[in-house]
Amino acid sequence: MSKLRFAPIFVLLTAVGLTSTLPVLGLAPAAYAADEAEQPKGETVRAEVGVPLQAAQELIKQQKYKEALAKIAETDAVPNKTPWETFTIDHMRGAAAARAGDTEQAGKSFEAVIASGRLSPAEQAKVVQALGNMYYDAKNYPKAIAWLTRSLKEGGADPQTRTLLIQSYYLSNDIPRATSELQSAIAADESAGRAPSEIELKLLASCALKSNDKDGYQVALEKLNTYYPKKDYWLDLIGRVQNKPGFSDRLVLDLYRLKAATVQLQTSSEFTDMAQLSLLAGFPAEAKKTLDQGYQSGLLGSGPDAAKQKRLQDQAGKAASDDLKSMAQSETAAVNAKEGTGQVNLGYALVTAGQFDKGLRLMEDGLKKGNLKRSDDAKLHLGIAYQLAGQKDKAIEAFKSVKGTDGAADLARLWVMQVNHPLN
Repeated sequence: MSKLRFAPIFVLLTAVGLTSTLPVLGLAPAAYAADEAEQPKGETVRAEVGVPLQAAQELIKQQKYKEALAKIAETDAVPNKTPWETFTIDHMRGAAAARAGDTEQAGKSFEAVIASGRLSPAEQAKVVQALGNMYYDAKNYPKAIAWLTRSLKEGGADPQTRTLLIQSYYLSNDIPRATSELQSAIAADESAGRAPSEIELKLLASCALKSNDKDGYQVALEKLNTYYPKKDYWLDLIGRVQNKPGFSDRLVLDLYRLKAATVQLQTSSEFTDMAQLSLLAGFPAEAKKTLDQGYQSGLLGSGPDAAKQKRLQDQAGKAASDDLKSMAQSETAAVNAKEGTGQVNLGYALVTAGQFDKGLRLMEDGLKKGNLKRSDDAKLHLGIAYQLAGQKDKAIEAFKSVKGTDGAADLARLWVMQVNHPLN
């Protein structure tokens, strides 16, 4: 899982003023008058506190952080420290500890700095956020959750804070809370017209897998492929449609059609299987085009099956030629039939042969006539035909009208995704 990186130490140093020189307070007014803006009026640091702190600051500049912590520790013996002295010690100790990699001490010190109430609202916002970032980086996820949550509640608007909070829930194995936060964040992005981040969508998918939530994983995967289409996402989605309980074998050809349109067919057997199914369904022009693409890809025409593939190509070519010759007779029979299935099928055959206008008109008339054996299949094929003809709006409308639970509606939903967010 991707891990966002920040620079919490720098932010902490800047937020509490530790990038400027610490005056040696309490020695003489002239020694700190120039730094009056950093120090509340009327509050001073006595020499027994200021001298070791100034030495510690010089050691920090020299990147001698452990030595700086040792110097700061000298102030622990000073009795009756004022609130301002305690505040100054805490933020100096926090800075040195953070640079030394002592997250526990740094966190304790900066939590005390925040609790003092002496930071301005702007400074406090920076330190609260940086504490959450620091705890996350140290893999202290309970603390990270507490401070990142506080940052957001106090108005923190950095989207990375939200992402780190969600990752903290995830990495602490609070999957229900991570899922809930992700769903809210993604819904907010979508409502605002923004694309959710790919990291959050991947996390949502991972949460679903950890929870064995198949439906949730499907939703996350579809969103991933909608906003960030990738070959791997498509292959996963298509495979899940076929493996879903209730998927009808009669839709295998339609599954191949979707795969060919998205990620392309991957093996020689896929090309020949789709071509054979197209021939059996009465779409020889589609079979011929499929095999031609297989030869163009280099997956057909060589190896032990080359002769068999050539025979299939010749068969498809002859069937496509014969089909065109008998098209007029087939059209008359389809138009005169009482039900529209023949017109839909003939129209689709014409579309795959490149006769878009005539083919689409026949399909539309067939659907209007009704009495279809499988109306959802007809609507699915009409959507594919519109897509082949470049009529995207009509394709989407047709796909969205497909219903059922045998796989047709699932394929139609993925076709909408392909039309709106093509991979290629």
